[in-house]
Amino acid sequence: MEDPNHKGNVAELAIAAEAARLGLSVLKPLTEHERYDLVLGIGGRLLRVQCKWASRRGEVVKVHLASSYHSPTRGYVRTTYGADEVDVIAAYCHDLDKCYLLPIADFAGMNAAHLRIGRARNNQRASLNWAAAYEFPGAVAQLEERRHGMAEVRGSSPLSSTVESAMPEAVGMDCFYARLAHHVRTAEAGGEVVVTRRGRPVARLVPYDLNLAVAGADA
Repeated sequence: MEDPNHKGNVAELAIAAEAARLGLSVLKPLTEHERYDLVLGIGGRLLRVQCKWASRRGEVVKVHLASSYHSPTRGYVRTTYGADEVDVIAAYCHDLDKCYLLPIADFAGMNAAHLRIGRARNNQRASLNWAAAYEFPGAVAQLEERRHGMAEVRGSSPLSSTVESAMPEAVGMDCFYARLAHHVRTAEAGGEVVVTRRGRPVARLVPYDLNLAVAGADA
């Protein structure tokens, strides 16, 4: 299967079928040239989804995220995806007959995503993206849990619906463990991660405050 258009069509249909099998709403844009191919209803939200063909290379599933087009004035322009364009990247791996759902927050601006399905030869475990963490239907459940956990964190504030992007990232315990290095980097960069169990917040990962630590030691 070498034709890119054919691969794209197969991937989109496989992703739509898997989403429908899980009982999700599946919508298709009426207009062309959007940055997303489908809209899926997940966790009470409509998420913009870009569909991709994924290939297996040994113990890694590779998803190409960059796209290119020819401009009369700029030549070939290579672009990646951002949170202002799509909410998730969905990928179908024909070799494994599996679909994956990648939140754009984890892969924005990247040229490719590498999902590991087996151990690395050097036994590295940190900073790896494990394919199992992004498989349907587990990834869908994680998105629903993240949404539910965020609502718990926000409470009933009337401003909550307008400031979601500024609120802490909420993740389930399994996802937190699988992507520990990523979440530590989020906190290191000044973000906050709320760990949930069955949709309820149970722990917080926040940036290390040296001044507060020194003050506590002196007390």
